[in-house]
Amino acid sequence: MSKLTHINAQGEASMVDVSAKAIQLREAVAAGEIRLQTSTLKLIQSEKIAKGNVLAAARLAAILAAKKTGELIPLCHPLPITHCEVNFNFPKSRDRIIITASAKIAAQTGVEMEALTAVSVAALTIYDMCKAVDKKMRITDIKLISKTKK
Repeated sequence: MSKLTHINAQGEASMVDVSAKAIQLREAVAAGEIRLQTSTLKLIQSEKIAKGNVLAAARLAAILAAKKTGELIPLCHPLPITHCEVNFNFPKSRDRIIITASAKIAAQTGVEMEALTAVSVAALTIYDMCKAVDKKMRITDIKLISKTKK
């Protein structure tokens, strides 16, 4: 197992010093899903959830969360991301929404936490907006799909 980068020589939590690293174009893609009842998905797609347009709210919440990741995760660097995109897909099974988020930046450190945070907050927003009509929703399988640098 490799050394934990967020632990200093004394075993204490520490922010990684990236000041000596070169600025590079970086992108990360994350995905996750929220499992729900088919009837809930129909309500979402027809914009009949009482709280409003679920997917529009989830997309905006996800982008805002990506921009604020450094404020939410204690040892993350605050990053001025240059782009964040959030998409929703509906499999033929009609029992889930697959959430995908990408984040881009020109920086000295990666942007994967921002992509993961975007997916997480999108799922939480869907959950919050639909909890009155679906008590069985489950947020699952949040994971990093890819990260690249050039």
